[in-house]
Amino acid sequence: MKNVSKLFLACFFILAFTITGEAANKAKTIHIGVSLPTQRDERWVRDAAKIRELAKAEGDIKLSMQISDNDAAKQMSQCENLLASGIDILILAPHDATSASAIVDNAHKYGVKVISYDRLVLDADVDLYVSFDNVQVGRLQGEYLTKLVPKGRYVILGGAPTDNNAKLFKQGAMEIIQPFVDKGDIKIVMDQWITDWQPTVAMNLIQNALTANDNKIDAVLAPNDNTAGGVIQALEQVGLAGKIPVTGQDSEVTAAKRIVQGKQAMTVFKDTRLLATDAMQAAVKMVKGENPGVDTKINNNKIDVPTILVSPVIVDKNNIDAVLIDSGYLKKSEVYN
Repeated sequence: MKNVSKLFLACFFILAFTITGEAANKAKTIHIGVSLPTQRDERWVRDAAKIRELAKAEGDIKLSMQISDNDAAKQMSQCENLLASGIDILILAPHDATSASAIVDNAHKYGVKVISYDRLVLDADVDLYVSFDNVQVGRLQGEYLTKLVPKGRYVILGGAPTDNNAKLFKQGAMEIIQPFVDKGDIKIVMDQWITDWQPTVAMNLIQNALTANDNKIDAVLAPNDNTAGGVIQALEQVGLAGKIPVTGQDSEVTAAKRIVQGKQAMTVFKDTRLLATDAMQAAVKMVKGENPGVDTKINNNKIDVPTILVSPVIVDKNNIDAVLIDSGYLKKSEVYN
């Protein structure tokens, strides 16, 4: 009888220990660190808001977010502080794709995995990359522009040279535009990068291009909506806004308004709600040791990084309501104010 009692007690303690352990694991809060490059662009404001919303809805996530304000050294320092605070995983959207490799190396010293968010960190053992198909974004811009203007004088603007995405956008666009250049149908009268994606830089470049070409420009490849705004400001000064097609991407409210007004030809919709959701879900899975659900791999000059990609969509005056407003991304009152 004593042996039976001892066996019963042993089983009871094992069961109690197991239940307690499972409850502890279930209740464990996951501490996610997030480093974003800026809040100057509406697009990045939306990313931050969606990430905070997802963390709050999940309940068992502690979120620590830092904004580097387009300063690589500041981002390095902020990430060091996040790592020292005991985060379980880091979601990193680098300001400088190359120098951010040091952030990844440092995170791994802490035993923390890194998700490269939207922008790919180069020359580092990044654990996961979550982004849009950025070469395809450029292709969509190039295809749209060459259909509207198959012959003429083009200004080609790229984003920040420190941003690997900017190079991918331009790569995709030039895949489409270059054959027209080779045939002699398109002449590129300016080809410049835009420091830190600043719209004022874009505006100054277009002013210079207009002056140098007696206002005879037929199309502008603007890398995103914010810089497209600077381009269109310059065109407005000489009465050419709406007469020269200008591309964009990010589907910002200001860009949507310009499309409705006929001043901007198109934008590329990259639904940051999907991107943020994929990144946060992947972060939780990775902390738990689960497969985040990889689509493909993309090389970052060091390794083939496991990657999850979200597809971009062209938006112009023909589908702006269906894609941006009906989906709830933008409000009709904002666009048609």
